[in-house]
Amino acid sequence: MGLPASVSLDRTLAALADPNRRRVVDLLSRQPMRAGELAQATGLSPQAMSRHLRVLRSSELIEESRSGSGSADSVDARVRLYVLRSTPMNELKTWLEQTEALWSAQLLSFKAHLEESR
Repeated sequence: MGLPASVSLDRTLAALADPNRRRVVDLLSRQPMRAGELAQATGLSPQAMSRHLRVLRSSELIEESRSGSGSADSVDARVRLYVLRSTPMNELKTWLEQTEALWSAQLLSFKAHLEESR
């Protein structure tokens, strides 16, 4: 069973608060990558990348996969690919849409009030 929506959303937002982690999410939105590839693409040390990946895994934004896509190293258990999970981002998108709808309704109501006051 998953976490309550608010806890999951809090973890997602906390993980995305760091620009390096947002960059990792951006890179993984294009394709699965190894930790070394991510470190190189972001200019971070392997140790720093490891810490960021740990936060992203614990927030469930990414997951680690040990199976490749039919390449020679797909049978090598040492090869770890990181992939983006869609569920936390979908939850964030839903929350943003609900928030936008709330504020849109509030602003329309405020506008109507101002127009009535004229």
